[in-house]
Amino acid sequence: MTEDRAIDTVGGLLAAASLAVSAIAVVQTPVRLAPAAIIVALVAAAIGGRHRGLATLAVAVSAVAWLVGMTIAIAAENPLY
Repeated sequence: MTEDRAIDTVGGLLAAASLAVSAIAVVQTPVRLAPAAIIVALVAAAIGGRHRGLATLAVAVSAVAWLVGMTIAIAAENPLY
């Protein structure tokens, strides 16, 4: 059985927060929110630990959210930031 470290919990929370911000970035100001979500996801991935898979998913989702959010904002002529 592995020992739970506090930093593993922080990494998981950062990854989950990045996923939430990525979802918001798709529909609202992708230039402001998506880079922040990407940075938070990369920090969570650097922490690693038992939530390594969640952090990897958060990095991928935040990158896709940036692309989709920018596409939607440009197509709908909404402000980017």
